[in-house]
Amino acid sequence: MTTTRGDGRLNHDLDPHEKGPQDECGVFGVWAPGEEVSKLAFYGLFALQHRGQESAGIATSDGKRISVYKDLGLVSQVFDEATLNTLTGHIAVGHCRYSTTGGNNWENAQPTLGATAGGTVALGHNGNLVNSAELYRMVQSRYGRQTRGEMAQGNTTDTALVTALLQGEEGSTLEQTATELLPLIRGAFSFVFMNEHTLYAARDPQGVRPLVLGRLERGWVVASEQSALATVGASFIREVAPGELIAIDEEGIRSTRFAEAKPAHCVFEYVYLARPDAAISGRSVYESRGAMGRALARENPVAADVVIPVPESGTPAAVGYAEESGIPFGQGFVKNSYVGRTFIQPSQTLRQLGIRLKLNVQPAVVAGKRVVVVDDSIVRGNTQRAVVRMLKEAGAAEVHVRISSPPIKWPCFYGIDFASRAELIANGAGVAEIAASIGADSLEYISAEGMIEATRQPRSTLCTACFTGDYPIPLPSEDERGKDLLEKPVAAPALTPDSTLDPEERPGAVGGDPGPGSSLEDLLTATDRTPL
Repeated sequence: MTTTRGDGRLNHDLDPHEKGPQDECGVFGVWAPGEEVSKLAFYGLFALQHRGQESAGIATSDGKRISVYKDLGLVSQVFDEATLNTLTGHIAVGHCRYSTTGGNNWENAQPTLGATAGGTVALGHNGNLVNSAELYRMVQSRYGRQTRGEMAQGNTTDTALVTALLQGEEGSTLEQTATELLPLIRGAFSFVFMNEHTLYAARDPQGVRPLVLGRLERGWVVASEQSALATVGASFIREVAPGELIAIDEEGIRSTRFAEAKPAHCVFEYVYLARPDAAISGRSVYESRGAMGRALARENPVAADVVIPVPESGTPAAVGYAEESGIPFGQGFVKNSYVGRTFIQPSQTLRQLGIRLKLNVQPAVVAGKRVVVVDDSIVRGNTQRAVVRMLKEAGAAEVHVRISSPPIKWPCFYGIDFASRAELIANGAGVAEIAASIGADSLEYISAEGMIEATRQPRSTLCTACFTGDYPIPLPSEDERGKDLLEKPVAAPALTPDSTLDPEERPGAVGGDPGPGSSLEDLLTATDRTPL
């Protein structure tokens, strides 16, 4: 079957269900005896809601047992006062999800829960792993073909695989197991996890996704972004370093380096994903976006009367463009702040009427004027086509689209759900073709050099794969990657003399003799490893 490239045709005028670039998740963890940790986690997730709107969950521990509550929906839809009051304890892990491995269903909501050699683990994950098939074979090698825990309940995420492997061997602690397992995981991961007594945070050696550490008066917080720290009144201490495992318990905080840092931070966090009040690697996201707008104006000037943003992510770049160009800035759109994620699907009739759920134009700002409209990116082109049409219907004389990132030509395998390469409008289409497709009088993108310079980070420390196709973490073969990888059969381990045994009799199986050769490294070596 041949799939054609997306042509930017409008599906629906700024429908909140129209997918733009989406990050996988937000994670939050807190260790704070004497505090209402479930409510701290709730407000922390509330601050991270932009990172995932499909499901939310919180796990807490009182030192004896772990309780988890999770469901589909926004943080405010999943939790209420009564539910939070049942989640007691001094440790909490929270998660809000956008799916990039495994579908959007209750079984895949996080935190995941699993047994360990010494108790229980609850895990939240931001990112996406690239050796999930390999990890799946490791699970089978250790526990046999009989799945258990989250996987037995239908969880098809890479996070469930990590949770299963954290079970460890009899007599090992969760910290020992994690230190052994983390170097074998490849891809993007910012993990926040806990057992009954200790909070943990770990970041992949490339540091693709952000993860920060904060201090409360009576405890510690880890979160995807600094905005979550500020929301719960925690002071920023530092970022969790790439390749670092942090443990926090009654003895204090300790750090272990499980891998050498090889920074490849996601540049799209600066462009779009992170909140503007975040800072990544010491650089303000808001200032980066403003600098992108100024570079965009220098590189792509145009005679115009007003500069307007596509709110909210396009606003800092539009401000920068207006400052650099000298063209007045205007708020050409009014955004409906209460749309969010709705379960009410517009009918075809409503779609044909052009119902606009997110934005409306202010004709007084754009009518009769040459308008520069600034947005952060173009994925399929649907949103930009809608924006241009709305502006022209409101009387704009000309519409010039300016984009504060280069053309997105490659999919992301590290935690952003863009689209398949066939659906990316810039894949195979030139700038003039895209401009014609979205109906703009002109279209220009910032250069890769201008974007990177705005972040004030060395190019060698950034991942720009979605623009260049240069993936810093090697990818497996095509049949061993994809969102639905674990929802279809995955290649089983090669047959060994033990493979005909009952799972309980196999070396390393739960309830059996751990036996020689059952360490995680041995299991990884024994599986049918696909060259990466």
